Amino acid sequence: MKEFMMLFRTERNDAPPPSPEQMQAMVKTWQDWIGGIAAQGKFVSTDALGYQGKTVHADGLVTDGPYAEIKEIVGGYIVVKAENLEEAVKLSEGCPTLSIPGGKVEVRDVMVFDM
Repeated sequence: MKEFMMLFRTERNDAPPPSPEQMQAMVKTWQDWIGGIAAQGKFVSTDALGYQGKTVHADGLVTDGPYAEIKEIVGGYIVVKAENLEEAVKLSEGCPTLSIPGGKVEVRDVMVFDM
């Protein structure tokens, strides 16, 4: 089996932050979806990404980030095991990000280098 990373992308919006009850419901949805992948023995790891960051450019310039000037943000990721890209894409079904208007899941294969 190969490893694949799913990046969770959403568009920035001016919606108010969720209430504690809404946040609990969202966490439960994520737990259920990730738990379903884990139950299949295909879960590797996951994390959310914070809002602080810097961008290091090839010329040595360091700017504030992450990419404040764009409309889309990457909110987190999951690494899964799958036989192929098609199976990894199938595992993205039910991802809570896909229930958000403008939500996307980018599925990429993880290249392993022996060093």
